[in-house]
Amino acid sequence: MDTNFAELHRQVVFGQSGGRIIWQPRIGCWVNDKRFAGEKLPEPFDGMTMPEIFRELKCSARIYPYNTCFKRIEPPEVRHAQRALNDTDTEITINTPVGRQVAVHRKSASNPHIIHVKWEIATEEEMKVATWRTENTTWEWDQAKFDQLQEEWGDLGAPTMYIPRVNIQNLFINTMGVQNGIYALYDWPDTVRAYFNALDECHSRLIDVINDSPVDIINFGDNIHCATLPPDLFREHVLPAYHKRCEKLHAAGKFIHAHWDGDTKALLPLARETKLDGIEAITPKPQGDVTLEEIKEGLGDEMFLIDGLPAVLFDEYYSVSELEDFTHRLIEMFAPKLVLGISDEISSTGDIERIRVVGKIVEEYNAS
Repeated sequence: MDTNFAELHRQVVFGQSGGRIIWQPRIGCWVNDKRFAGEKLPEPFDGMTMPEIFRELKCSARIYPYNTCFKRIEPPEVRHAQRALNDTDTEITINTPVGRQVAVHRKSASNPHIIHVKWEIATEEEMKVATWRTENTTWEWDQAKFDQLQEEWGDLGAPTMYIPRVNIQNLFINTMGVQNGIYALYDWPDTVRAYFNALDECHSRLIDVINDSPVDIINFGDNIHCATLPPDLFREHVLPAYHKRCEKLHAAGKFIHAHWDGDTKALLPLARETKLDGIEAITPKPQGDVTLEEIKEGLGDEMFLIDGLPAVLFDEYYSVSELEDFTHRLIEMFAPKLVLGISDEISSTGDIERIRVVGKIVEEYNAS
């Protein structure tokens, strides 16, 4: 492979690419779902590592495994215990000096992700325990892990990481679920505010470690969806946290983007208020709820679009020519402020060979 994608990745996001863009599809769902189901990958991919698959496809990787270089350290008094309840359910008990939290996780039959039978925050007392844990959490850099990842991934992409989900998204996705999280916002306002403050401070300590690290491309891994996070809640909770994070990260010269992978139409008018450099995974029609024109209006000429190709275009329901036409249009509208990828990933039913189709278009565009 002739292209040093790590160098090109940096050049694109920091405006030094001379107009070139980069093709950086995520393929984890396609690989991991097939392996979870016990399927063989089609040739020549079966038996390959993820870096080997990207090299075979001749495209760049968004290398979020660098997240493992940032180690979350809880106080030694915190103790996690697990016990199997049945063939599918596991109870996790988190004991601390100020109380305990209990969660119940269920194995899914269709994928490796767990189902929350009981969330780790279900009562106000459990939120207070979570606040204490968060207040006393620190972060460390693992240089040995970074060196290992550099060896594995090399020039496939620049080191990239994502910060834990911002306050309200932490409630909705990590700790409480949407319905319980909404009730908590209104039933326990002071306790929720204390928890959010603890999260902000904890993430600020992480940013101190990030800013001293060689990882310069930072994602806010928030999975934002405007059907559960309307503009009023976004303005109240997310915007202030984004502003604090961005100010600190920009002072260290980092490129910052956030992951908005649900419906985004109601929030796109606020995109340029976030102080982000770009947004990842906005999904256009026919899969998402916005047109390319609406995305362009939201991001303007100053923000990057990261991704942009609807994942459904990689399924056989749509023709290759439809994918090609969409790709040309996307590049025409957003380049050079474009890290071209799939919103959100190619699915397990997608045609992996279509990755090469887009790669050829990008190669021809860059050559021109």
